[in-house]
Amino acid sequence: MANTKIDFLYLNQDDMVKAGVTDMHRCIGVMEEMFELLGKGDYLMGGPNRNSHGIEITPPLTSPFPNMPVASADRRFMAMPAYLGGRFNMAGCKWYGSNRENIKKGLPRSILMVTLNDPDTGAPVAYMSGNLISSMRTGAVPGVGVKYLANPDSEVVGVIGCGVINRACVTAIKDACPNLKLAKIYDVIPQSAENMSKYIQKVFPDMKTVITKSIEETVRDADIITSATSGSAKPFIDDHWLKPGVLLSLPAEMEVPKEFMLKARKIIDNKKMHMLWHDYKKVQGNFHELVGIISSYMMEYIDEGLMTWGDVTNIGDIIAGKVPGRQSHDEQIIFAMGGMPVSDVAWGTEIYHNAAKMGIGTKLNLWDTPYKL
Repeated sequence: MANTKIDFLYLNQDDMVKAGVTDMHRCIGVMEEMFELLGKGDYLMGGPNRNSHGIEITPPLTSPFPNMPVASADRRFMAMPAYLGGRFNMAGCKWYGSNRENIKKGLPRSILMVTLNDPDTGAPVAYMSGNLISSMRTGAVPGVGVKYLANPDSEVVGVIGCGVINRACVTAIKDACPNLKLAKIYDVIPQSAENMSKYIQKVFPDMKTVITKSIEETVRDADIITSATSGSAKPFIDDHWLKPGVLLSLPAEMEVPKEFMLKARKIIDNKKMHMLWHDYKKVQGNFHELVGIISSYMMEYIDEGLMTWGDVTNIGDIIAGKVPGRQSHDEQIIFAMGGMPVSDVAWGTEIYHNAAKMGIGTKLNLWDTPYKL
């Protein structure tokens, strides 16, 4: 008789840390593997084109029901399912609730969990704390971009926005480009900039830091620029401030002149995902207010007939060897990111296997035999 018992591993935040979830160097390697699988097509995501970012529950502005959530800053629920092949061969879903009011309660804005499932039976394999998975994979993706798109002799990084995400991005960028010598730091909140400076000096003692007074001062002479601001903050960079060969690494929205967007080389994490967002934009209207990503401008210019999706390259195609990466020292590149559930499945699977080998976590039983009505 077949064994019908199903156990799965529960990993809390401390378990995740012990299993290596904060290992940025390893996370960059895993994200590189993930992108190569995307370039080969060995993955699945949701939606009509199997490339959806996820499905979102957005609360209404008002409700006659006293307990129903109503709209406020960053308030939503989100499910992000995916399957990733290769050595991962795992299905999974990141699920989270987000509310900016959480910060007043001493909680993260978003509280995330990741479930991993056997791709054959659908049985749960692991249920794990997801906040560190999400922040690490978000930061690691720019590290992959820097590896393939930045000039190897880059020495200066411009940092715009000093929250958790950009802290992870800076960590990955330095890992991928160890020759960096200077970080120029800007945030509208001076204390946040000071905190970022102290973090960089502690983690990377070979790097100098300068806290700047403007975005222009931050980006001038920078070889790499990472901008990650939250909410309605959409910084503007004038291309006259930028040096030849600069890489703009943009996991969040950033405004640049139209002419620069059109002439710069445009690399993206997953073109089909952004194309699906483009379809949503045509239905929902002002996409800048709905999803804060740099590709919103690409969608506008495509609608205006000024460019096509053929002008945008997948980073996975570069890693898979289908198209070249950086083609000259002076080439100016925009790397646009929107975040993908395959990233969560990749890093979650890596940490799950680490935990299983190390005997970390709590084994939970779903059933010995499924109950039949």
